[in-house]
Amino acid sequence: MDQARRFPSRRRLLQGAVAAAVPAAILPATHAAAQAQAVDYPGAEWVPASSSNYTASNRPTTYPVDYVVIHVTQETYADALAIFQNSAKQVSAHYVVRSKDGHIAQCVRERNVAWHAGNWSYNTRSIGIEHEGWVDKPEYFTDAMYEKSAALTAAICSKYDIPRDREHIIGHHEVPGADHTDPGPYWDWSRYIRLVNFV
Repeated sequence: MDQARRFPSRRRLLQGAVAAAVPAAILPATHAAAQAQAVDYPGAEWVPASSSNYTASNRPTTYPVDYVVIHVTQETYADALAIFQNSAKQVSAHYVVRSKDGHIAQCVRERNVAWHAGNWSYNTRSIGIEHEGWVDKPEYFTDAMYEKSAALTAAICSKYDIPRDREHIIGHHEVPGADHTDPGPYWDWSRYIRLVNFV
């Protein structure tokens, strides 16, 4: 075998390097486009829950969306996301809002039924939003969290024609049969509803 056949030319090596680099160059744009398609709320980060932790659906065709249910994680932001990704946990919410900066992760598509309210009827008819923190630690309820969460809730209310009031934006503790206390006594409902209506 001669030299030309045993070793590729410099030109072929360069052509191969360019071809290999092109997919890597377009990967971030492709990833960004896929991310944008995966979320229902612009700017949210897609962090999917395990498919074992929610019910696939086609809302609002299969069920009307009438409520937004406000939760507090009783965990860190990262731990809450990990719980939703653990198929053995049997729990999820549509969104999780981080305390320090109000960053929003979407874990379940709005068309699907997240398992967050502890009441099947309310699960089918609501969007669940978890907020990083603990019910007895009001320092977790930052300005950024309130503002970003309120903008998310306002967008959900607009999308599904949900009144922006306390009869339709409720705490987990207000779900019939709920044994939870969140969002707890330090959640500022007056401020939150005002922000939801201001957006």
